[in-house]
Amino acid sequence: MADKVVDVKMKRSGQRIVAAVVVIFVLAVLFFMSLAIVPAGSTGVITTFGQVADHTYGEGFHLKIPIAQELVIVSNKIEVYEADSSAVSKDLQTVNSKIAVNFRVRAESSASIYQNIGPDYKTVILMPAVQESMKAVSAKYTAEELISERNKVGEEIKEQLTKKVTDYGIQIEKFNIVNFEFTAEFNNAIEQKQVAEQNKLRAETEKEQKKIEAEAEAQKVKIEAEAKAEAIKTEAEAQAEANKQLSESLSQQLVDYQTIEKWDGKLPKVASSANPLIAMDIDGDNVSDQTAE
Repeated sequence: MADKVVDVKMKRSGQRIVAAVVVIFVLAVLFFMSLAIVPAGSTGVITTFGQVADHTYGEGFHLKIPIAQELVIVSNKIEVYEADSSAVSKDLQTVNSKIAVNFRVRAESSASIYQNIGPDYKTVILMPAVQESMKAVSAKYTAEELISERNKVGEEIKEQLTKKVTDYGIQIEKFNIVNFEFTAEFNNAIEQKQVAEQNKLRAETEKEQKKIEAEAEAQKVKIEAEAKAEAIKTEAEAQAEANKQLSESLSQQLVDYQTIEKWDGKLPKVASSANPLIAMDIDGDNVSDQTAE
């Protein structure tokens, strides 16, 4: 009898232990189910039996009602959306481009986007807006302008895109046109135009070079002529000065002396009063000889 009582007590004690373990396990499960951890750069959207709550959870540790509530993580980090786009330029050229959009979901709009659009908001909102903006802006520019004013075109597309998605809570951080592609015919036309422009530039450069060389040669000739003229002028002035000095230094005695020095002792056969043969005044005596044949 005593053994039966002991067995019953042990059985009941074991049942209590099992029940306690079960309760602890259930409580632990419920506790872990009530934990809500929102990672950095994200927002926690709470749903109660599928209904989206008005409030959201920020980064960090939070509690929710187990089973009844569910935590949905919406990333607010910058994401990259890449896509191919096809449009027509102002001059009716087909433009195929590859684009990249840096965007993020604003934290205050996380619940609204999840409730009204869902997790596939990139396909539902962003993709159509990107394609529409590309087509609208590309139609304002010619194909050449799309290439030469690429940054301006990108900024304008970003503005158009921002207007279309801002109300949904999507913020555009940056818009990049990775590449433009045109038809083979257009590429050939552009290449031929560039070659023609290069040839024109080369011809203009050569013409300008020849003009510069001609001007330089003319300047050289002018400088040489001016230098030569200046040299002749200087020489003439020097000769005139020498003649002046020589004229001032001449005297009648010096002339007579030079005449005697150069005379060979022979009298000329013809003489006249206009052309005296010898007219000298030596030691105060006037000697004049005139001889005629």
